Amino acid sequence: METLQIGQYSLTWLRGGVTHLDGGAMFGVVPKPLWSKKYPSNENNQIELRTDPILIQGNDMNILVESGIGNGKLTDKQKRNFGVLEESQVEQSLSELGLTPSDIDFVIMTHLHYDHANGLTKLIDGKYVSVFPNSKIIISQVEWDEMRNPNIRSHNTYWKENWEPIIEQVQTFGQEYSIGPIKMFYTGGHSDGHSIFVIEDDGDIAVHMADIMPTHAHQNVLWVMAYDDYPMQSIAAKQKWLEYGLSKNAWFTFYHDAYYRAVKWDADNQLDQVVKRER
Repeated sequence: METLQIGQYSLTWLRGGVTHLDGGAMFGVVPKPLWSKKYPSNENNQIELRTDPILIQGNDMNILVESGIGNGKLTDKQKRNFGVLEESQVEQSLSELGLTPSDIDFVIMTHLHYDHANGLTKLIDGKYVSVFPNSKIIISQVEWDEMRNPNIRSHNTYWKENWEPIIEQVQTFGQEYSIGPIKMFYTGGHSDGHSIFVIEDDGDIAVHMADIMPTHAHQNVLWVMAYDDYPMQSIAAKQKWLEYGLSKNAWFTFYHDAYYRAVKWDADNQLDQVVKRER
């Protein structure tokens, strides 16, 4: 498992599963000859996308960012459609670190699409229950509202088995939310309630833009996904937070990137420092 140190806080990537989605959809209107130079596709035009939560540890807290794709939540047809070749191993990853799901104090959810939220619950004796029973689950109010009342476009990715068992654990916010040096910011864009987070400690900083910059190849502010419900909001938010991070020499971290866990770009927009994913 790869780790990045931000001040006194360690960020460790757990194994949350993998999908393979259409490259054209992941890069929207960007022509394939451009995006494929930065992120390769397979013979079916699919690109590999991890769904790996980040465990943040520091100040006697265990904070999980996203929850992985889960286990036993997808039908065989869904696995084929989403290119799922590996389901979540989050509990095993935690065990390797000497932790259990009960040790997680907070779960930060940037949004609640199935590939981020499936790992919040699991089926035991025919009933869905919370995977992280002692945690506060932090979600923007807009996202929580849409999760429970999805629109015609989003209803296929917001599943009741992912939210009904965790109602009592959810804590929502409007524009900002803080857990020590970790700050969440509502952005919209990819989903109506999408959020990002920034962690800054002892002069180190990491910016996690979640699905408004899902991989290092999406650095161009105009390269947004066809999956984004509000692409102009995605563009504005990415421009704002990219400029912010670059001005502070920040690490940019990823949940979906199959090649890099975190990167820094130099003044010429070239990769300067990277944390590679172990394969």
